[in-house]
Parts: sequence; C-alpha cells; structure tokens
Amino acid sequence: MNKTIIININGTVFHIEEDAYEILKNYMTDVKRHFLNSADSLEITTDIENRIAEMFADILAKENKQVIVDQDVKLVIEQMGTVDDFEPAEEEADPAAHTSYAFNNGTRTLFRDPDDHLIGGVCAGLANYFNIEAVWVRLAFALAIVFGGTGLILYIILWIVIPKAITRGDRMAMKGKKLNLQGFKENFEEEMGALKNHLSNLQEEAKPVAYKMRDFAGEFFHHMGQFLQGVGKVFVKMVGVFILLACLAGTIALVVCLGLAEVWGRAPVHMFPLSVIENQFANRIYISAFIVAVIPVLTIALITLKGIFNTRSIDKSIGALMLIVWLFALGVLVFYGSKIAAGFRSSASFNQTINIKPTPHNTYYLKLNDIRYFSHQDSIRLNMKSNFKDMTITYDKYNTFEDFERENVSITIEKSDVSQPVLVETFHSQGRRYEDALLNARNTSYRFVQQDSVLTFDRTLQRLAGTSWYGQHIELILKVPLNSVVVIDDKLSDFVRDIDINECKQTNKQPDAKSAAFIMTATGLECKVDTLVTPKAKIDTVKVVKAK
Repeated sequence: MNKTIIININGTVFHIEEDAYEILKNYMTDVKRHFLNSADSLEITTDIENRIAEMFADILAKENKQVIVDQDVKLVIEQMGTVDDFEPAEEEADPAAHTSYAFNNGTRTLFRDPDDHLIGGVCAGLANYFNIEAVWVRLAFALAIVFGGTGLILYIILWIVIPKAITRGDRMAMKGKKLNLQGFKENFEEEMGALKNHLSNLQEEAKPVAYKMRDFAGEFFHHMGQFLQGVGKVFVKMVGVFILLACLAGTIALVVCLGLAEVWGRAPVHMFPLSVIENQFANRIYISAFIVAVIPVLTIALITLKGIFNTRSIDKSIGALMLIVWLFALGVLVFYGSKIAAGFRSSASFNQTINIKPTPHNTYYLKLNDIRYFSHQDSIRLNMKSNFKDMTITYDKYNTFEDFERENVSITIEKSDVSQPVLVETFHSQGRRYEDALLNARNTSYRFVQQDSVLTFDRTLQRLAGTSWYGQHIELILKVPLNSVVVIDDKLSDFVRDIDINECKQTNKQPDAKSAAFIMTATGLECKVDTLVTPKAKIDTVKVVKAK
C-alpha cells in the first residue's frame, strides 16, 4: 500500500504516488531552471507541463488505471528528454530499451496554421501536412473556385473540420517535430528568432463538432468585423466630409441671406417674411436671426472635426462665449419676434360703396389692370424717367416672391336689390389694438376704374410707403341688377370667387376665348350659353363603284 497525493497540472487533476511526485517535481525544477533565462520561460514551461499532462492522460487511459506511479513518470521523462540531453557530448538514451508509447514519433498532424493564413489557415495547414509550399495549395483552391466554385465549398468544410493549431505542441506536430524538451526548445528559438509570434490560450486538441462550428463562426465574424470596421471608418470619414461641406454651404447661404436682407430691407418689399418685419427693428432681427442660425452650424462643424478627424478641441472659454452670444441673440430674436407677433392681436375693417354708372343693355366688361404703379421713392430709386421713359411696366405672373401679397384681393359678384349697380369695397387689417388695426387698413389704397362699360380692377391692394404688412386685404362685392350680362376677362379667374370661367368657355365651345359671358339670374350668376353656336355641317359621302 503506497501513499498518493493529488496534483494539478495546468487545470488537469491527477492522482500520483508520493515517490513518483518527487521524481516529477525534481524534473520540472530542472526544466524551469534551464529555461529561466529564456525570453519567455513561463510560456515554454507551461507548454511542457501541458504536454506532460497529455502523456499522463494517455497512460491512464491505455492501462485503465487511476494513479500515476514512478514508472509512468520515468517513462514520460525518458520520452520528453532531460536538460542533460542539451549537452553536445551527451548521447540520447535508447528509447527501445524501455516500454513506451508512441508519443513522439515525428509524424505530421493536420492542423490549420494560424501563423501563415490569408483567411482561415487551411491552405497553409495542408501545405505543412504534405510538406509543400502553401502557394501551390492556394493556387489549387483558387482554380477550383474559378472552375465550378467547388473550391469555396471544400474550403469552408475543411475550415470547420480541421482544428486550429493553438498550442506550441500543435504547431510542432503540424510540422512533424518531436514533442520533447529538445523539440520545444528548438521550436521556441525559431519562433523568437523569426517574428516572435504571439501565443494563443491553450485549449484541448480534440473538440466536439459544435465547438468547431463555434470557433469557425467566431473567426468568421471576427474577420468580417475587422473588414466592416475598416469600411466603417472610411464611411464615417465620408459622412464627416459631407457634414463639413453642408456646414460650409449653410454658412455661405446664411451670409448671403443676411446681405440680401440688409439690401432689400432698405426698400419697400412684398416678399414674405421681409414684408412682415419691414420696420425699425428689421436690422436687429436680421442680425440676431443670423447669429442664432450660424452658431449651431459652426458648432456642428467643430464637433465633426474633433470627433472624426481628431483635430484640436475648441477652447472652453471660446465655447462658453459662443453659448452666451447665441443665448443673447436668441433672446433678442424672441423679444422682437414677440413684438411683431403682438401686432396681429386685433383685427378691424371698414367699407365704402362706389356707384357704378349703368350701361346700355346692362352689359359690363370686367378686366384686370396689369400695369404696375410705383411710389415716388421707388420712381426715384429706379430712375423711371430715364430708364423707362414712355414704357409701361406690368406685373410678372412668374414672380413667385410677390404671390404672398397677390392674394389680398378677392371679387364676388352678387344680385343687386336695386337697378343701380354698385361696388362695395371692404378693407381688412390687423394690429396691436383695434385702433392700430383700423389705421393699418386705412393706410392702404385700391385702384378701381370704370370707363363706359369696362370695369378695371387692380391686382393688388397697395400699402402706403413706410408701412408694414399686417394682413391687409380687400374684399370687393360687385352688385348688378337682374338679367345683367357680365363678361369676365380670363385674367380675373384667380380673383373672382365661386365662378368657373374655364368651364363656361368649354360650355360655349370656345376654350381659347379671352373671356366668358355670365348672366345674373334670380339664383345668382350663371354662364350665358350662346345659342347661335351651330353644329358642324354634315358631309355627304358618295360611294364610287369601280368598273370592271
């Protein structure tokens, strides 16, 4: 009966007799002392201990026992070799003199090579196993992929099936080197002399298929992640360049808008929103709005430069100053914006009636006045007498900047209760108080002219020079007697309510006509159908019989 103890060799537990433990302990002490001065002694001794643990496990499995005895330790030491074997004069012990297992037969084992790989190390592993150059194996796989695509499927299968050479022992077995002290020392010196490749964590040589699939998936996604990471960096930098260009374009656009606002702000304009803020606060509003808009744009550009291109970060004092300026400008903008908004709090209106001279047959022709009238200041500014002498300036229907105030005129045609036709003009406006709204409505003018049976309407309600826009508009109600005929010009179609001029022209089969005639009935204005329109004459056809 012998005393046994329990030892742990790099995570593997063995039961070993006390005498055998002393032999193993002395052996490992000599090994550690020998490799003590090596550049990476801990790794090489750890690899040797793992190899010893594998050999002990094989002995226990083959002899079906549970305890390591001194003969087992001596057998392992004999197979591994001792530090004395490194002496030049020392002869190798004859392994045939003892009973041993085929631990170190020098045959090659198939592994994937992690040190020489393009994708998974399959080609380099096959090259090591067959002792050929890896380039020929890679060329064979490339040809197999080009001709039929079977090379890709075969490569993936081998990537899953063939284990990866993780430990030093795996890499030695892959190249056919003996797994003893001499082999470990030579292999370690070769690695240190070449590239001193990093070692992976030690794992078991044989793994279940599920573990191999896991390792394959892990490596695949690792390489894919590295690829996407590289592509992602390029994409992020492209996005950064796009953001910087957008910020530059935005800054230039804001500067141009500020300049145009300053220029246009000196003259009466009808373009929204300049027409709303055309007052003594305009310059303050323009400058504060510019600061409120441009500082965030500059901030985004600076953050992009710092975050993506690793430039110097903005100084805290400068950042604090920019924040204070932005808050001040925002306060100014809100303050004056609220003052302008308060100018639309109340509304007021007044009306006046213009008597229209009756015409023969009660026929009235409604036309649009396209002539554009300028104030005295505008005439001086444009030098009308010299530049536009004997010329008539009309409104441009494509000038969309003035559409905002073109909609301030509306015309409604109703039946009059008396025989006298009249035009009722109702002026509307808004203001801070009712009195202000009433004065804003009063500070407008509208030009209506009657010349015999022709009634001419201006297209816009004019504001007096120096006044701001407060929603001024005018409603015109033309009241004509029963059975009166109203011929409406096609240009008035956008101004007259509840009347479809185009539909009336289609009804009279005159789609290209410049106007449409309507008649006032008891129920309202209706399209006057021209009964003189005759259908096209029928063309008689003659059948011609060809003689035989």
